[in-house]
Amino acid sequence: MLGLEFSTLVARIIVLLTAFSFHEFAHAWMADQFGDTTPRYNGRLTLNPMAHLDPLGSLMLVVAGFGWAKPVPVNPNVLRQRSPAALMWVALAGPMSNLLLAILAAIPFRLGLITLEQAFISTGGLLPTLPQFLFQFIYINLILMLFNLIPLAPLDGEKIADYFFPPSWSDFLARIRPYGPMILMVLFIGGPYLGIDILGWIIGPALRFLFSALVG
Repeated sequence: MLGLEFSTLVARIIVLLTAFSFHEFAHAWMADQFGDTTPRYNGRLTLNPMAHLDPLGSLMLVVAGFGWAKPVPVNPNVLRQRSPAALMWVALAGPMSNLLLAILAAIPFRLGLITLEQAFISTGGLLPTLPQFLFQFIYINLILMLFNLIPLAPLDGEKIADYFFPPSWSDFLARIRPYGPMILMVLFIGGPYLGIDILGWIIGPALRFLFSALVG
């Protein structure tokens, strides 16, 4: 955190409040559309950041550029009664909300109203410039989307993969599900201590492609 400009820190905090809130609200809204009122009863059908933020996940986003929020509780039995694909759509809604936010934030770049070069001009101010903020907004939303699409529990990608994978692969996902959080911690927290950028290796190519496609 000490290596960050204060304006970058401010930008990341604003992104945190926005991106995580939309991500979790999207989960809750989609579940509600399928008749599962569990998120509504737990106060998660809201854009209020305080309903969604996880302290450690929020700190990781500010410091490392990726993190997590509190999972939205759903009732899988209710969802499956409505549609075999309901749980998949609920899971997919979160990452897709981050993609939508990134697309909207990229419009000023695409229209030529601001340039990517302006995002790297340091002003030394306390607040980020619009190009600096939009750069962080796009970048972090894309990271959140791609990170959550990794097919490991408790990430959204595990539920999405479980729907599309053949039964034998789904059985494998079920067997490693209890160890998902531990695997993620080893990969993304232990990796840097070994000098291995696991996160960059897994989502880096897709991140660069999407960022280039959106911003130009």
